[in-house]
Amino acid sequence: MNRKLSPLALLIILTGLNLFNYLDRYVLNAVRTPMAAAFGLGYGDSGRLFTAFMLGYFLTSPFFGYLGDRYSRKVLISLGILVWSLGTILTGLAGSFAALLVFRGMVGVGEASYATLSPGLISDAWSPDKRNNALTVFYVAIPVGSAMGYMLGGEVAAHWGWQYAFYWAGVPGLLLALILLPFREPARGESDAASGEGPGKPGLWDIFRILVNGEYLLVVWGYVAYTFALGAFAFWGPTFLQKAHGLPLDKADNFFGMVLIAAGVVGSLLGGFIATRWQKGTPAGYALLLCTSIFAAVPLSFCALLAESTALSMALLAGSIFLIFFSTGPVNTLIIEAVPVNVRSSAMAISIFMIHLFGDMYSPEVIGRMADRMGGDLQRAILVLPASLMAAAILWLLLALKQRGKSPCAAKEHPSMRMSA
Repeated sequence: MNRKLSPLALLIILTGLNLFNYLDRYVLNAVRTPMAAAFGLGYGDSGRLFTAFMLGYFLTSPFFGYLGDRYSRKVLISLGILVWSLGTILTGLAGSFAALLVFRGMVGVGEASYATLSPGLISDAWSPDKRNNALTVFYVAIPVGSAMGYMLGGEVAAHWGWQYAFYWAGVPGLLLALILLPFREPARGESDAASGEGPGKPGLWDIFRILVNGEYLLVVWGYVAYTFALGAFAFWGPTFLQKAHGLPLDKADNFFGMVLIAAGVVGSLLGGFIATRWQKGTPAGYALLLCTSIFAAVPLSFCALLAESTALSMALLAGSIFLIFFSTGPVNTLIIEAVPVNVRSSAMAISIFMIHLFGDMYSPEVIGRMADRMGGDLQRAILVLPASLMAAAILWLLLALKQRGKSPCAAKEHPSMRMSA
């Protein structure tokens, strides 16, 4: 069987797989405290586990981007799911800190394939006027999968031990890895092509044009600052509530799980749909949504980290997470639509490489090391994160100002609809 999936069926499958992608990634955050106790790890070494994941993730993403613009994406995605699932299971079997680092790196390699290639498949299946909504639905898996990782990790660790959280998280991926193989994937540029001819394979000049594309760079550098803040707080959030407010770890994990499901899902969907409507009226609609939501999130997150009341801190955290997730769909749509159709995988790969190399690859470890040097004061160290969000908002404001100068005709012709020279 090699029939083609409908755009909706493809979106449902890829979104479901993306849910397990983020579940496997974030289960580590939920069990950090008992795992650290088992291996005698401090804050800094705990953060290094995330760094190991990121090394596997961002270093291999350009490789998958190169392959994804040239070869079968469904095969590469299937291999990626198998690798990340196996790495998750092996994390629970690790007998040393060195083994933990290796297995978290494996998870990163597998997820790099999936994260690099899936948005391009969705973009090729959905027309430009519906693409942002489709990508928004796909990225709703970020809060849902992350929440499931927190809740699954917290509950399983409390009843059976932290190792079993990784077994429960990894096994489903081994069973779902082959789900795409029987179906035909959409042709590259299928939903954008004005004629029956698809784009040719990209050359080095096409890749260079991505690196000097002003709009693409503003999107991605803003995403770098955003990811620095989000990655560090996702890692240290439950520990912050435990240390600063005395909340038991399982309750802190459950809080973040519930907030990610409620605020993350509603924020992602609402932000994506508002951005789609805003984009119809102005060529800067997506960018205006990004900078507006993050500017609003900065004071909320700052006050949340300083609040003495536990209830107030948790309420402000929920509000800031809600606003932060507004940007999930539009930022990825901007990355895809800033480049020609035949380099979408490469553009996504370069974005992943940059946001993790300069963003969250080191941020959990940086915050952990700062806390160690401050005598274990995680609350002070984590105040760096609202400043990073402010930098993201400023860069996306510059992008919005740049895009507002476009004519209405230019707004209707997305860069993704033009073939590269």
